[in-house]
Formats: sequence, C-alpha cells, structure tokens
Amino acid sequence: MKSSRLKHLYIAELKDIYNAENQMVKALPKMASAATSPDLKAGFEEHLEQTNGHITRLEQIFKALGESPKGKKCRGMEGLVAEGSELIDENPAPEELDAALISAAQRVEHYEIAAYGSVATFAKLLGENQAESLLRQTLAEEKETNEKLTELSEAINIDAANASEDGEDASATRKSSKAKSARA
Repeated sequence: MKSSRLKHLYIAELKDIYNAENQMVKALPKMASAATSPDLKAGFEEHLEQTNGHITRLEQIFKALGESPKGKKCRGMEGLVAEGSELIDENPAPEELDAALISAAQRVEHYEIAAYGSVATFAKLLGENQAESLLRQTLAEEKETNEKLTELSEAINIDAANASEDGEDASATRKSSKAKSARA
C-alpha cells in the first residue's frame, strides 16, 4: 500500500471504528438487560456476538497493515452510548423503554454504516482488497441489524403508542385492536 494522506486517514478511521466496536461490546449487554421485549433482548445478544466478530476482522486488517488498533477514542460512539444510557436511567415504562432502545440502537447502526462504508471505499482506493472484503462483510451485517431493528420497531412502537399513562397493557390493547379489525 502506498503512503498517502488517504492511508493516514484510513488508519485513523479504522482505529476510530475499532474503539467504537469495543464501546459497543460494553454497551450491548446493558441494552439487552434493559430490554423488556424478548425479541429485542435476543437481537441485542445476537448483535453482541456479531460485534465481537467485527472486532476480530478489524484486528486482521491492523495485523496486515502492521499497525496497532489502539490509540484513538471514538467520541461519536461515546456520545451515542451515553445517550442510550441516559434513556435507560430515566426508567420509563417498558413499552417506552423498548422503543427508545431501538431508536438508540438504530442511531448506532447508522453511525457504523457510514463509518464502514467510508473505510471500505478507502481500502478499495488503496488497493487493500482483503481489507475491503472484510469491511464490506461487516457493513452488510450492520445494514442487516438495522433492518431487523426496523422490523422489531413496528410492533414495539405500536405498544408504546397504545400504552396509557395509567399503565394499561399495550400488548393487550394491540391484540384487542387486531381482533376488532379481524371482525370488521
């Protein structure tokens, strides 16, 4: 790989993503623990396993570059994780919490999608074909996770919308609404 300003930026961005992924390894168990929807909880746990794989791929890339992955703090992810923690600490009703967790998780996914898309392009321009392949694999997984979160949000957001301030069960409200629709 030729030395250039793009190479310098590429390595710096890889370090940023590496730190971001490590922050997510710490945040995802907290999100899974806070989730009340079994499907959302399982999704966070599954994504934790994927995230560990993302870290392994990044370490492969750093090894091939002869670079250390350490040395950079991802401030963007730090802010996203802090916002997610604040949501949990506010202790909202379960339906509201799950909807908020999905919103926070999708912000993270969009951040990661942008980051992986950029570094994959840098890798391509720098002739780093193996790294590009690994980065595009992770990019595809991040997009897939975002799609799964969108699917989960369809039911969870309805529960949050139907939950009343007096604690009425939103899933019961949704089931009742579906039953009425089916009879109509």
